Amino acid sequence: MTADGVSLDALAATFVPEALVKRLRGARSVIAVSHENPDADTIGAVIGLCILVEAMGGRATALCGDRVPPLYAFLDGVERFRQDPEPDAAYDLMVLADCATAERVGEVAGRHPELFAGLPRLVIDHHASNAAVGGADWVDPDAAATCELVTLLAARLGVPLTVAGGGLAAALMAGIVMDTATFAHPNATPRTLAVSAALVAAGAPLSDISRRLYRTKPDSQLRLFGRILDRLETSPDRRVIWSTLREGDLAATGSIPAHSEGLIDLLAQSETAEVAMLLKESADGTRLSVRTKPGGVDATALTGVWGGGGHTRAAGATIQLPLEDAVAAARSEAERLAAQVQR
Repeated sequence: MTADGVSLDALAATFVPEALVKRLRGARSVIAVSHENPDADTIGAVIGLCILVEAMGGRATALCGDRVPPLYAFLDGVERFRQDPEPDAAYDLMVLADCATAERVGEVAGRHPELFAGLPRLVIDHHASNAAVGGADWVDPDAAATCELVTLLAARLGVPLTVAGGGLAAALMAGIVMDTATFAHPNATPRTLAVSAALVAAGAPLSDISRRLYRTKPDSQLRLFGRILDRLETSPDRRVIWSTLREGDLAATGSIPAHSEGLIDLLAQSETAEVAMLLKESADGTRLSVRTKPGGVDATALTGVWGGGGHTRAAGATIQLPLEDAVAAARSEAERLAAQVQR
């Protein structure tokens, strides 16, 4: 029961679309797909979906075009991820978790265009910028994480959160911990806390997950953080703060791409900045990550200039410009938006 006496089953009955439930119950061979550069939410949601399908007697494949970062190796189920679909599997349903389009899935969609174009598809996501329009899609921007939605889905399907030896509860808890920064972000709602309480009651090791995701870092990652912080810049009025991650930084510190996770949240701790930005140099342009303060700039208004999206307080985009030009463009737009904030 939640604090106001509402059960998880009641929440599930209220929020989970019946059309989605019917589609999942009718599927026999499901491929659950994460977005590229996976984080704990998309990973946990895909693992959770696979467990739910199998609990109902179906077959499930977990797909991620990129390898799962070592940070998440402690989660049972990460070993099941494939970088390409099973060659002989007769899939009858694709579920995109924490994303909406084949473009967000990454290069794997380009390697298997017929599968991604022809297979019936469901979307489960919590990003406000998700424009999925399928009749059975479930996009709920009020959810702190896609794993919050998958937890409700488990309750609606009647699958105990204790299945898979606790693996289901742990995977879903990891996604919620990651996307709320252990419940520090304003996206953690009473429903989020009710769902999380149910996961903890089912055996999810909340303290251990929080420690592994937020308080455990290899030395190489700490060196990378120091390098990026040393490059920190601010606007004259200090309302915009940014730094850059250059292609040579990883090699110089012995880091891997996944070690850049958490940098933007560190920049967002600025006392004065309305907008915090991290710009990463990449082969296809410059990747922009944005965080903003509550009651201020809408992060999606900034990233939307370059076709990006996400949440009001956290969003991202790819700017098709070299790093220095991208910094100038992002800084100009961020300063314009920050100047409109009245405190």
